[in-house]
Amino acid sequence: MPPAPARLLVTLPPSDDTARALSSRIPSVPFVFARSNPEGPWPEVEAMLVGSLERELPHWEATKAPRLRFVQRLYTGLDGFPFDRFPSTVKVAGNGGAFAPYVAEQAITLTLALLKNLPATTESAKAGRLRPVPESRSLLGQTVLLLGFGEIARAIAARLRPFGVVIEGVNRDGSPREGCDRMFPASGLADALARADVAIDCRPLTVATRNSLAAAELARMKPNALYVNVGRAGTVDEAALYAHLHSHADFRVGLEAWWQEDYALGTLGSRFPFATLPNFLGTPHNAGLVAGSRPGVLRSALENLARFFEGQPPRFVGEPAEYREA
Repeated sequence: MPPAPARLLVTLPPSDDTARALSSRIPSVPFVFARSNPEGPWPEVEAMLVGSLERELPHWEATKAPRLRFVQRLYTGLDGFPFDRFPSTVKVAGNGGAFAPYVAEQAITLTLALLKNLPATTESAKAGRLRPVPESRSLLGQTVLLLGFGEIARAIAARLRPFGVVIEGVNRDGSPREGCDRMFPASGLADALARADVAIDCRPLTVATRNSLAAAELARMKPNALYVNVGRAGTVDEAALYAHLHSHADFRVGLEAWWQEDYALGTLGSRFPFATLPNFLGTPHNAGLVAGSRPGVLRSALENLARFFEGQPPRFVGEPAEYREA
């Protein structure tokens, strides 16, 4: 008897681990790796599991899978996803929360490194210089503002609470969230920033968030505040951030995400020399590249695929209009 036609198309690189995870979580759903037949067609496919579709299946045409109704990304963000290559009837979901523990660790690492002035203190140690020491600050009693209070912000808040901080947040409508002492709506971003000792940006890049933190908002922040971005660099105006950092010696910035990220070439960058400034720290968008993290990330994506195949509404479905122009 020939195998059942595939109902799930997987564009991730084929691997035994992925195949075992699929067979374990959704055993009744026949699947196929796109690499085995990159030209298609896939007449019975109802859903896709993708990483970066444009790298994995660059010649994708929706007509090759006429029954397709759902696409699940392995990664969190939907900015840059080629929505225009799919019919409007196809829902697309990010892998919300899958990377939250790792991104939360990165956010706290950058925050503490900036507060403790690790670049300068490391240079003192390398030079064998005991005193004077560069200024160091504590999180105790500080107000930490989490921009975009979703799964990642919740994970950061849970890990910050033992440090004795006040946790405030910004979400779309200002509705309260567990783990947050005070919530501001997106329209109150500038007011929220003015109160913060530390601002950690976790927001996705959408039409609404793009460049939403610009010169006017930065000017509202405390002169010695910290700004850490573990979401998308495009939420903050690149030129305005560099100018503010350059002119405010006590203001400190930590970036995990960058304005220029070319995964094909393996390069990142900015139009401005952030790395030359003493009040800056950066990491190469590597928070999720943690040993042993992939099985849990894949399991999270498969849970959402299982919801789809079981007739339940998938979580973390994006609205194409929020991302197309972002």
